[in-house]
Amino acid sequence: MKHLFRTGMLAGAVIAALGMFSTAAAGGRPDLVLSGLKAGRAHQADELIVKYRDGATSTDQAAVRQGLGARKVDTLRPGNGKRGEVALLRLPAGTSVAAAVQALANDASVEYAEPNWTYQHRATSNDTYYTNGSLWGMYGDASTPSNQYGSQAAEAWARGHTDCGNVIVGVIDEGIYFNHEDLAANIWVNPYDGADGIDNDGNGYVDDLRGWDFEGDSNNINSGGASDDHGTHVAGTIAGVGGNGKGVAGVCWSGVKLISGKFLGRRGGSTANAIKAIDYFNDLKARHGLNIVATNNSWGGGGFSQALQDAIERANKAGILFIAAAGNDAYDNDTTASYPSNYPNPNIIAVASTTSTGGLSSFSQYGKVTVDIGAPGSGIFSTVPKSAKGKLISSYASYSGTSMATPHVTGAAALYKSSHSGATAADVEAAILGAAIPTPSLQGKVVTDGRLDVSGF
Repeated sequence: MKHLFRTGMLAGAVIAALGMFSTAAAGGRPDLVLSGLKAGRAHQADELIVKYRDGATSTDQAAVRQGLGARKVDTLRPGNGKRGEVALLRLPAGTSVAAAVQALANDASVEYAEPNWTYQHRATSNDTYYTNGSLWGMYGDASTPSNQYGSQAAEAWARGHTDCGNVIVGVIDEGIYFNHEDLAANIWVNPYDGADGIDNDGNGYVDDLRGWDFEGDSNNINSGGASDDHGTHVAGTIAGVGGNGKGVAGVCWSGVKLISGKFLGRRGGSTANAIKAIDYFNDLKARHGLNIVATNNSWGGGGFSQALQDAIERANKAGILFIAAAGNDAYDNDTTASYPSNYPNPNIIAVASTTSTGGLSSFSQYGKVTVDIGAPGSGIFSTVPKSAKGKLISSYASYSGTSMATPHVTGAAALYKSSHSGATAADVEAAILGAAIPTPSLQGKVVTDGRLDVSGF
C-alpha cells in the first residue's frame, strides 16, 4: 500500500571493477542506483551527488574528495554539526560514475552516493478552446459543451467555485511565459524580495520575483523564451485565467498564484537542480508561511535517487503535495519503477493519462499499486509562448502526455484547498483520490480504479 490507499578514506585505485556491484552498503539504495546505471539511464557523465553522514567533519569530506580526485561544485543541502551535507561533486575526466558510487558504498563518512540523473518532461506534441469544444479535459457531464470523461471542473465552476483564494502552486518544470495573456494575473510576485539586486529575505536567491531558474541560476523564469512551452502549457491547465473571453481556462480561474521552479532546459534537467527546486518551495513555505498546497512535476527519467526522495520527504513534512506524471512509455510501473512518481513518499500522487472517450491513453504508464489516478491527458489545449518577429506572443497548443494529466490533478488540489482552508496535504490527497470516478479502462490499472472528478470541490 503506497499512499493513503496502499498499504573515509579512498585508495587512488578505487575507480575499477565495474561489474562488482555490492548491495550491502548502509544508507541509500546502491542496488537500485547501480541497476539504473547498468540499464543505461541518462545522467551527467562526470558528476556525483554525495550525502555525508551526520557528524562528518570538513576533514572527512575533504578526504572523500581527495580519494576520488573530485572537487565540490555545489551544495544542495547545507550541513551543520548534526546534519550531513548533500554536495554535488565533479569527478575527474574519464572517471566512471558507477565505480565512484561503488567506491563510496562502504565509506564511513558517506551515507550514500549516486549519479546526477537527467530528467525529461512527460509530453508529446500533436496539434487547434472552451466554447468550441476543444477543452474537453475541463468539461463535465452537464456542462456545455459536455464530456463525461472530463475532470468535471466545469461542474464546480457552475456552482460558482472559480476563485482559488490565496492558494499557491509550484511548477517544477521548464520556465513559464509569465506575460502570457491567460497567465499573467495568476503569476506570483514575491513581496519579500523586490527587484533591487539584494537578497532581501536571505534565502540565497537574489530578486526571485516569480520563482527561480535553477538550470540557469537566474531570476528569469522564462529564460528559455519560446522553448519554455511545456512549463507554460502545464501552468495554463492549473491556472489559466477564466471568464476573460480568450484562450483557455485552468481548473482554478483566479486567486491561485503560480511560482516557477525552472529546472528543465533544452537538454533536460538534473537531479541536483530538481532537489534545489523542491527545497526552494519547502523553504518559502517555512520562511514566509506561504499557502503552498502542491508542486506539479510533469517530468521523469533517470534512476533511483535517495537524495531526491529525501527532498520529496522534506516537502511531505512541510505539508506540500508532490503531484507527478506516471510516464509515457506504456508500461506497468509496478513492474518497472518510474521516477519520481514511484517513490513511496505519502505526499506523492502519481497520475496516468486518459482520453476523451474514457480510455487509458495508449502511451500512458500505469500501476495498480504505484499509480494513483487517471486524468485527462490526450489532446489537451493550453497556453504556450510563440516567437513572432523576434518577440514572444501569447499562443495556445494541444499536447498529449501524462504531463498534461498531472496539472489537472494539481489544479484539483488547489481548488479543494481553497474551499477547505484547514485541510492538510493528506486531507487534500484523500479528497482527490476518494472522489475518483470508477472507470473500466482504469480497473486494475491505478490504485483508485478511476479518474479525476472535481465536481464536488
